Amino acid sequence: MSSHAGAGTIDHHHDPSTTTGIPNKKLFMWAFLASDCMFFGTLISTHLIYRLHPPAGSPDPRDFFSIELTSFSTFILLMSSLLMALAVNAIQKGNVKSTRKMLLGTIIFGLIFLACQVYEFSHFVHAYELTLSSSLFGSTFYTLTGTHGVHVAIGVLWLVLMYIRSFKPTVANTNRPWVLVSLAHLAVWVASVVLGMYVMLELTHAVLDGKVGAFFGANFLPLAGFLAAIGILFAFGRDRGEVEFGEANAIDVESMGLYWHFVDIVWIVIFPVVYLLEYVFLS
Repeated sequence: MSSHAGAGTIDHHHDPSTTTGIPNKKLFMWAFLASDCMFFGTLISTHLIYRLHPPAGSPDPRDFFSIELTSFSTFILLMSSLLMALAVNAIQKGNVKSTRKMLLGTIIFGLIFLACQVYEFSHFVHAYELTLSSSLFGSTFYTLTGTHGVHVAIGVLWLVLMYIRSFKPTVANTNRPWVLVSLAHLAVWVASVVLGMYVMLELTHAVLDGKVGAFFGANFLPLAGFLAAIGILFAFGRDRGEVEFGEANAIDVESMGLYWHFVDIVWIVIFPVVYLLEYVFLS
């Protein structure tokens, strides 16, 4: 009985097969998030410097910001982070059913947050004519918050794929050269992220300009390429086998959790810097 319990115990935090003792997927995610910290740090500092020294004739954000809406969306994102943490805890215990529920809840909350951002952007444009080119504030605001929105959208897409995968058999195929499989995963993942960011940014601009139909007509090939890349990525993640999604996949859910918590932390910085700062220090 004790041997059975020992066999069912998986150390999710230490991998003796790697030089660092950290699973390669988690190490890769930490490296990616470190580079993203520098990226967002540049965007946030640029917006902050501009707002502390605004040129003459700059619009007053307090005239069109809705702190109530932004506070609600912040609460939604915080709750999604809680659900993501519960999903990681559930998969570490091998509770796939609970993991699915938590992932689904995170997806729904992420979509609500994105809906709030789209509404806010369209409200700014239609009511106050604030666009990327209308003022320096519009440029820094949309670049920063829009980039964060793209990250959230990519995270939601990733969560959807993981949720679907949890219903499918998944096991490593030892007949494939692991180096080629890893390179294929990396290439398709990078292509998906690049194409996804392009599609989301262009779609955001189309929503702001009221030209959604023209967007789909002019961006058919990028959209098709993005969907094809996602399909290939999903196919590579589904090797044939009889082992169901479970405790062995905890590292995948943990990596997703790291990404989602990072997106949440970035918004916690953006909320006071972009919104609350206008009321506290610039009044």
